[in-house]
Amino acid sequence: MIDKNILESAKEKVFIIAELSANHNRDFDIALRTIKAMKDSGADAVKLQTYTPDTITLDCRNEYFQIKHGTIWDGKNLHDLYKEAYTPWDWQPKLKKYAEELGMICFSSPFDKTAVDFLEKMDVPAYKVASFEITDIPLIEYIASKGKPVIISTGIASYEDIKDAVDACRRTGNNNIALLKCTSAYPAPYEEVNLNMIPDIIKKFGLVTGLSDHTEGYTVPIAAVALGARIIEKHFILDKKIGGPDAEFSMEPAGFKNMVDEIRKVEKALGKVDYDLSDKMKKSREFSRSLFIVKDVCTGEEITGENVKSIRPGYGLHPKYYNEILGKKFKSDLKKGTPLSKEDFE
Repeated sequence: MIDKNILESAKEKVFIIAELSANHNRDFDIALRTIKAMKDSGADAVKLQTYTPDTITLDCRNEYFQIKHGTIWDGKNLHDLYKEAYTPWDWQPKLKKYAEELGMICFSSPFDKTAVDFLEKMDVPAYKVASFEITDIPLIEYIASKGKPVIISTGIASYEDIKDAVDACRRTGNNNIALLKCTSAYPAPYEEVNLNMIPDIIKKFGLVTGLSDHTEGYTVPIAAVALGARIIEKHFILDKKIGGPDAEFSMEPAGFKNMVDEIRKVEKALGKVDYDLSDKMKKSREFSRSLFIVKDVCTGEEITGENVKSIRPGYGLHPKYYNEILGKKFKSDLKKGTPLSKEDFE
């Protein structure tokens, strides 16, 4: 079982979250099979969303509640969309129990205080603040007051919005905060991802930072890890043929597993700042250049560019001494192919 303190785990190893969202198609068995596939694909956690259509919006048909912003959901009414997408609350304790039996963390994004209260009864180990809720400061304060890690997506946020959200958590005494760079477009175009914000967020806020990704494929998450992301969140679907509101920008098991495998490779490759050579590198250094005698020489003969050269392998004197030894005299007869040492000349 992963350490329940998600943010501490993320400092040790990139923490990978599979987002279930609406990808159960209102079928509990599909939800269970999806969680099993998440585990098999290498996810550390499954994230749910806890809302009902009536806790997130109004059942209203006027123009304000019609989606018309160039999204994949254009033409739908908000209440209808959320009715199609929400995860029934009576499923959620069962899904959490199942995930934990598989050795995974299970937590959720609450969208109002009643959802927070419900998730507290479930004893979730963390909370996620969704991108579009980052401006709901009273909700963030209520979430943070529970004293658990708070992971905040920054998809629609300005710098001031992020600062306000972080300050809201800290006002409750909760400093266990993570920020996820996010582009709230579905799917997100590469030119709007702006991954260079990740190191800047780390610098400005000093918090565990990651990526909530809505691009196609896994190029962006891999690059994010190289730039310092410690949490990666990606929508997961058992099979895109299931359909549903989020299917288009969700990743199937094979792709998700490839992403996890590549992230683990990048983690190893990033390593640490260390100018000392490993044993393997020291061994490889034997193939570097050094100063060798390239013609037979006699005692008293001068060192010249004709009888000493910088060549491979690396058993002789360091090439940096080449210019200063020219003109010095050999102390003994030496054969071609002998590595030059300081003891060989006066």
